[in-house]
Amino acid sequence: MSILDQEIESLREIPLTRPYEPKNPAGLLRMVFMIPFSHAFSLMCNGPMGLYHLINRSPDIPAVAERALQYDCLVRDGNRLFTPGQVPYRTIESPRPVREADIVGISMINAGDLHSALRLLDLAGIPRRSSDRVPGAHPLVVGGNQGLADPEPLADYLDVVAIGEAERSLAELLRIVHTHRTRPPVADEVNPRTVLLQNLARVPGLYVPAMYEPEFAPGGGVLAIRPRTLAVPATVHAQYLDVRELHDAHFIYPVTDGTAAGMHPVVGCRHTCTFCNLGVPPFRQAPLELLLAYIDRLEELQVPTVIISAPTFTQYRHRQQLLDRIRTYAQRAAADGRKVTTIIGSIRADEISAEYLDAVTELGDFGHLFTELHLSKARGVLTIAPEWAAPDLVTLYGKTQTKERVHRALELCRSNGKINTVMLYFIIGAPGERPEDRLAIADYALDVRRRLGVPDANVIIKLHQFMPKPGTPTQRLAMTDPDLVQEYGQQIRDRLRTLVGDKVFEAHYRVEQFTASRMHLEVVCSRGDRRIGHALEDLYNANIDLEELTKDQLVEVLEEHGLDYDRYLRPMDEPVLPWQVLNHVNRAAEQQLATALSERENHR
Repeated sequence: MSILDQEIESLREIPLTRPYEPKNPAGLLRMVFMIPFSHAFSLMCNGPMGLYHLINRSPDIPAVAERALQYDCLVRDGNRLFTPGQVPYRTIESPRPVREADIVGISMINAGDLHSALRLLDLAGIPRRSSDRVPGAHPLVVGGNQGLADPEPLADYLDVVAIGEAERSLAELLRIVHTHRTRPPVADEVNPRTVLLQNLARVPGLYVPAMYEPEFAPGGGVLAIRPRTLAVPATVHAQYLDVRELHDAHFIYPVTDGTAAGMHPVVGCRHTCTFCNLGVPPFRQAPLELLLAYIDRLEELQVPTVIISAPTFTQYRHRQQLLDRIRTYAQRAAADGRKVTTIIGSIRADEISAEYLDAVTELGDFGHLFTELHLSKARGVLTIAPEWAAPDLVTLYGKTQTKERVHRALELCRSNGKINTVMLYFIIGAPGERPEDRLAIADYALDVRRRLGVPDANVIIKLHQFMPKPGTPTQRLAMTDPDLVQEYGQQIRDRLRTLVGDKVFEAHYRVEQFTASRMHLEVVCSRGDRRIGHALEDLYNANIDLEELTKDQLVEVLEEHGLDYDRYLRPMDEPVLPWQVLNHVNRAAEQQLATALSERENHR
């Protein structure tokens, strides 16, 4: 047995949803979701996991779904991954190589990680570029998730991109591909691949890049992007489903390894901040009975960690009942000598109530999702996202989290007495921002710690570079060079240290931000055209460590493709965006916001 087989054999998987009759794969398509994470984290990826579950339990979908992971035993050589002993890269469910699948799915969470698609395709032995893949010999490659809000950088590498929620569009894709594969050949038919892609391009929510022809602008961007045929729609609309159409696995992790499991009680957000895409899909809430039954199942299995993975959990109308059920589970476990930990995503300060804090702190051990505290005597952590320290910037960007509301939340924390750590999210490098606004973040953190009112209070500052997101009113705004943003972060760190002193800073504060390498990639990948994908491939082929990428290295490869890095930092004033086929943002709203921010920035 190979090392890879041994690892897969050792994986522990316990189903958490209703059982279903396994499909007979004979005559069905084989779809493989390639998930670029280890086993434990892959189970938290509700996008691919939910679709995997939907396909396998739906008799009317002519496919079976499997999963291939970034297994622990894989060997890294530069940018590439290899299986030990060069055995075929396989799925959890089958020893058959991934490259023999009919369809593979790749979920891209962040634009700065698009190069991971190249690594996955290489690992599977699938040609990277769509044009090099042979129908029948190589799988159709489908991408999705927020990292592809601008899909153009990977347009020559992905055959199809699912826009929005894919429960409906992917099912239709599988039906079309199945019909295409099983129908008899037609005499004098146009290229069968072209026929298939045209049929897929007519499915609402599916973007098929090969069916659109871009006209490139010198230095970057596009002058136009047009359908290649009248049979293809000029625009593609994201698909979002009614809560009654969403499968259970859209809200709950369908599988656990016995150590953790979680849920998404809400999808979307009731607020529409201009810089955020959480408010783009309609706001929907999971049925309470589904989540309560899920907690009962976790208690039955003695799963020790419960994850509530929803950045807007305070908007869930049944949160009190849900927290009460988790608390009951934790108390019963404690009586048996076991510890249950609850991990909650960030929340809105303007939605915190005393009842909510009481319910959370009564859970026993609780913390914030994906956060390592590294702080002494941390009892509990609450995450608040003011985004800006300047009140008028908060207002200009459509945020409702005013200082007054944050202060009220901190007063509630102080009264509660069980929260000693607050994590603050701030955005830096945004249009409209002035130097004094950034430095005020240090003063804000100092004030927050003071308002917590306990000697062991801690404050974590998470600094995020402003990144205009496609599909939001900020999508055309300017960006700041990530190297300069790193300097901004250091200035905030230095000011805070000066305000509180070295000893207090080291004991009670932490300032974090993403590396410049990741941000440089995100700058070009979040608003680039198809030439960016080719530049990424060159960097990948040159074995340049993309986690340590410098601006000079990126600029050099972009220039080889006739692209200007600085163009991606400037406001996108051109009428046509690289992702124009998907764009539905009101141009007047964009211009109004840009004007207001410019006036503020220039007014001293």
